[in-house]
Amino acid sequence: MIYGILFIGLVLFAIYAFRLLRKKSVKAFPENWHAILIEKVHFYRDLSKVNQKIFQKRMMLFLSEVHIEGVKLTVEDTDRVLIAASAVIPVFGFKEWHYNNLSGIILYPDNFDGDLEFEVSGESKIIAGLVGSGRFENQMILSRKAVYLGFENDTDKNNTPLHEFVHLIDKMDGETDGVPERLLKRQYITPWLELMHSEMEAINNNESDIRKYGSTNQAEFFAVASEYFFERPDLFRRKHPELYDMLVACFQQKP
Repeated sequence: MIYGILFIGLVLFAIYAFRLLRKKSVKAFPENWHAILIEKVHFYRDLSKVNQKIFQKRMMLFLSEVHIEGVKLTVEDTDRVLIAASAVIPVFGFKEWHYNNLSGIILYPDNFDGDLEFEVSGESKIIAGLVGSGRFENQMILSRKAVYLGFENDTDKNNTPLHEFVHLIDKMDGETDGVPERLLKRQYITPWLELMHSEMEAINNNESDIRKYGSTNQAEFFAVASEYFFERPDLFRRKHPELYDMLVACFQQKP
């Protein structure tokens, strides 16, 4: 475990140095990335040609501001494309967005345990992604396996990197509490809390098709419901019209 933490410390230092030395220049969108997006990201595939160009620019802006570092893997184009797409999707409704609470992403080859170890076996290796705190503040750790799985199935309502970026959005007001005050107008906060707690109770009573993990706490409900909203928007609108309308107001878009 000590060696694992030391290694992560070195990675974090490399990210910090990268942030200091790198100029904030946005590179051109690589032409071959369009095919990756068309194949793997249905949100992008459903956009108009004009909006696809905007999406591309937003991805490149994100990648100019956030460094992705691989641990025992080489970061490939598909990694960058899927992670950047996950960052852009929930904030695409806003003309400009910067993840000011994120400086770097650490990409593991597989899921990991509570000690951030992935080269272990057993039931403890269940974490697919997390938003860091403490000495890992402004960092995100993702499993490459989970990133790819998030885009392989368009119908399962699950997307780990999207889930973690929603946590970051939630955290923009200083607290990861399921109430994104930077996005929701004040008059929506009380109705959102009421809807959220009502649906969490329905999940606990096996009366909801929202993933059970969403009943863990308010923050997880917001992230899990957002996965559903972006992965299966038509179904979410039919099953949960009030929640759908609330998330439309929150994210300023109808996916």
